[in-house]
This record gives sequence, structure tokens and C-alpha cells, in this order.
Amino acid sequence: MTTLRNCGTIQLPRQAFPPRHSITLLRHLALPVAGSFTPRLVSVRRRSGRRPILFVETDVPESVSMTDSNSIPSSAHPAYTEIVVVRHGETEWNADKRIQGHVDVDLNEVGRQQAALVADRLSKESKISAVYSSDLKRAFDTAQAIADRCGGIEVRALPQLSSTWASYFQVIKEPGLRERHLGDLQGLSLSEAAKGSPEAYEAFLSHKTSQDIPVCYMSITIFGVFLTLYWIVVYWKGGGESLDKLYERSTSSFQRIAAKHRGERVVVVSHGGTIRSLHKRACPSERPAKILNTSVHIFHISDVDEWTIKSWGDVSHLNQTGFLESGFGGDRTSG
Repeated sequence: MTTLRNCGTIQLPRQAFPPRHSITLLRHLALPVAGSFTPRLVSVRRRSGRRPILFVETDVPESVSMTDSNSIPSSAHPAYTEIVVVRHGETEWNADKRIQGHVDVDLNEVGRQQAALVADRLSKESKISAVYSSDLKRAFDTAQAIADRCGGIEVRALPQLSSTWASYFQVIKEPGLRERHLGDLQGLSLSEAAKGSPEAYEAFLSHKTSQDIPVCYMSITIFGVFLTLYWIVVYWKGGGESLDKLYERSTSSFQRIAAKHRGERVVVVSHGGTIRSLHKRACPSERPAKILNTSVHIFHISDVDEWTIKSWGDVSHLNQTGFLESGFGGDRTSG
């Protein structure tokens, strides 16, 4: 990898991109040769609805061996993948203690601030190779903040042209990282769920991991001919996942990501219930501490599929914003 230091800012041509969107090369990258140089903008490839790719070049002596040995080192080892797991930022439904499940709820203002802070924190740590996210907006928007802050410009060598190219991280959506589907309970507070859908609520709180959230229905009785009693059963909304189903899909997604990025450090943004399942896979006999919004959890997944938790529940980056001590959705009522 060709690496650069203190190259300042590339200002895109007005016709290519709005000038306010200047792009700064990562300052933690370094070219292993004395002196300084300036990259030249060769071209811009515009892409509909996406950030452009910048093509830059610079003269590099043939005697120089290209390396990224002076870059911020990755903490990952070739024998394992380091996955930094982050819970999404706060939403209004978190603050109101409403069950979200698969309902696509946006981050609120606090959540956006939390996302910016965790992004800033991760940008100062070891190099990230990729950012994955649940496809629900609250997770994806948190992941996008991280990708924007940590991606900067990745500069790779094109030896045959003695040039470099630059691009942004793209958040990779992974539906398997979604929150647990909670059927009829989604959108309700716990008190509303207990009164309006008692069977589903009981299943939600059950310690039986194979227990699905049952389909809820409304029964109507009518009298027909000769006073025969008929029941009309009208089904509505539908059931949700058991903890076992959540465990299977979330750990499978996690394993696929780990296998794809062996020896690298990647970020995964997900949800309270999903992260609890990942903890169970790594530490089946332990109960996890509460999972607060934008809390950071670091896993190592070895090449023989051994899972180790290196740190859990770090929210030190939230000192400026604060967070909900109740952290609704971060315990066994996660949703």
C-alpha cells in the first residue's frame, strides 16, 4: 500500500462536486521516504447517489519500496479477526421505552451525537478494514457516521502507473444483524404489551430460548342459525422470533464476517438483542452487563472459530453527551 503523510486537502473542481466537500487525506498514513511530496488530482469518477472516487498520482522513486509499515497498526493478528461491535445510537422509542424489533426507527438528536462521538473515538484507534451494519436505519446511520469518520481516504498503490487512488468506506448492510423480530409487541411499551398482548408478552419474557413470540389474534363471537355459537378468529400482525432463531442468524452472520476478514479489524453496528446473542456464543455461562447505546464491545474470532471477548460495554466516549442509565433494550427486555 502506498501511504501518504500531511498531504493537506484535495479540493474538488466545482463542476465535479460542490467545493464545500473538500477531502483531507488521512494524516496517520506515511510514505517511507525523506522529504515531502504533493499528490496531483488526475480525475474524479462521479457516481449517482454516492461519493465520488478521486484518482491522484505522485512521483515515487523506483528505488523506494512501497509499504504501510508506518501506518497506525491494526491490533488484529493473522490468526484471528478483531470485530468491534457497536450498539446503535439512541432513538425516541429507546427514550420512551417502546419495543422496536424490526420497526425502522430513526436516531434522535442524542443518538446522532452519540454516533458522532463513537465515530470520533474509533477514528483514533487501530485501522479499520470494513464497516458492517444491520439494515435498519438506527444501526445503519450509526455505522455511516463511523464509516465517514474512519474511512477518510484509503490510498492504494497502482505500481504499474506509479500512482494512487482514493475511495471511501461503504457501509455493508447485513440483514442477519437485525434486532429480534417481536411481532405484535413492536411499537408497544412494556405496560401496553402486558395488557394488550399478554401471551406474546409472556413469551417475550420467557427464559425458554425456543419460545417464539406467538401470533396474536382477536376473537369475535356471533350467534348463527338455531342459536349455534360460532367463533370468527381474525389474525393480525403476526408472531416473532425465538431467542434460538435470533442466536442462529446473528452468530452465522458474525462468523461469515470474521471468515472474510481474517487478520483484519472491522466494525459491526447492531442491536441490543443481537449483541446479547453474540455474547452468549462467546461466553455461554455468563450473563452480559447492560448494553447501552453506542457501547463498544471487542471480539476476537480465531481461525478455528474460537470466540473471545476482549472488552465489553465501553462508553467512555459518551462523557460529553451522557447516555440513558436505563439503557432500555440493552438487557433481556431488548427489542
